[in-house]
Amino acid sequence: MRYQICVSGAAAGETVGDSHDQAFALGAEIARAGKTLLTGATVGLPHYAAMGFVSVKNSKGSSIGFSPASSFREHVSTYRLPTKEFDYINFTGMEYVGRDVHLVRSSDAVITVGGRMGSLHELATALESRKVCGVLLGSGGLADYAATLLKHIEAPGGKDVIYDTDPKKLVAKVVEALDKKYADFHDPGTYRESNDSSIPMKRAG
Repeated sequence: MRYQICVSGAAAGETVGDSHDQAFALGAEIARAGKTLLTGATVGLPHYAAMGFVSVKNSKGSSIGFSPASSFREHVSTYRLPTKEFDYINFTGMEYVGRDVHLVRSSDAVITVGGRMGSLHELATALESRKVCGVLLGSGGLADYAATLLKHIEAPGGKDVIYDTDPKKLVAKVVEALDKKYADFHDPGTYRESNDSSIPMKRAG
């Protein structure tokens, strides 16, 4: 399964300087796993993740950016965001808040590295959307407060958030959780059972 894994993190601030190597490693591990990387097509930690992704040669996945801009010109001239690390950019035209929701809702999993308020918004959206969530401990910012926050504030799936201090192990755990979540999709000759009559059912026998 070529899962779409979002890396969410700070675009600026202290955690970018402290944790850019970890973000780079996350992107590289997602590429090695053959999955698709989704980011906010922005600077900072998500950009380092995108750079890590493209540093891995012969990856079977893709790097896709979700821009707050409505066009390439606006993306570059108004928002001053990067382009070359992406195989495709979705110009959402939703500015930052709307872009965040579209990005998360398009993802199978969200991994938080560092992070400020924008990352908190993405994590909250991911939890409310029942996405697989991973947090890279030791990367500062939101990532190091997430467990405490979820201990005191009830959230859907809050107890299922995956934590690790190692980017390689964290990506592996997230992929394992996705494999379990989508176990019924792995055999292309079968179909998920559903009450929706428009979805083909698995043949008996």
